[in-house]
Amino acid sequence: MSERPNPSTSFPSIRFGAVGFDLDGTLLDTAPDIAHALNHALQMAGRPALRLEEVRPMIGGGAKKLLARALGGGERVPDDELEPLYAELLDHYRAHIAVETRAYDGLERALDELAARGIRLGVATNKLESLAVHLLQQMGLAGRFDCIVGGDTLGTERAKPRPDMLHHLAQRCGGGAMAFVGDSAFDVKAAQAAGMPAIAVSFGYPGMAIGELGADRVIDHYDELLPALAAL
Repeated sequence: MSERPNPSTSFPSIRFGAVGFDLDGTLLDTAPDIAHALNHALQMAGRPALRLEEVRPMIGGGAKKLLARALGGGERVPDDELEPLYAELLDHYRAHIAVETRAYDGLERALDELAARGIRLGVATNKLESLAVHLLQQMGLAGRFDCIVGGDTLGTERAKPRPDMLHHLAQRCGGGAMAFVGDSAFDVKAAQAAGMPAIAVSFGYPGMAIGELGADRVIDHYDELLPALAAL
């Protein structure tokens, strides 16, 4: 098998002072641990468990929306049913947050290259901020990011696909030009609304054909990230 080219010698300079990342399905493959927590809540509700392949395309928008989708099948779930199960899901997930979760191949190499160029790094995720910080700490990645913004940081009504989180992230990363990397329509729409270029990863949880997201660039591996940023 041929080796991938060294990214540091294969592309010109990058104009962005900061790069933001989604978390689930972008930085980390979190679906297995999320699925276990979801199935714990479903079991508490007397519902059948879902297979991992069923859960992956449902991820996006935060854990409460995921649970509501799994419980409701398109119907609204009453709050008095949803909230206790949501608490169960969060408790289980917090206690087992990094059991099977893995960083995507080439991620840390790409983060090293960006940091070496003085580019500031941030995370904007619809996951609760406390869970996002806890997960990144458990994975040994929290210290790589200048800012971590969660779905509740500004209030859930301002989460992606609204642009507010990305504006906040850019400000906390120095206020310069920023590109955003994600895997779903939530991410691409938020970046577009914020006036930022969007790069989509093909290996996450898009919930639709990756070409339909409308991203400025699509990458299949993190070794392609810096050339994609340079081309924007």
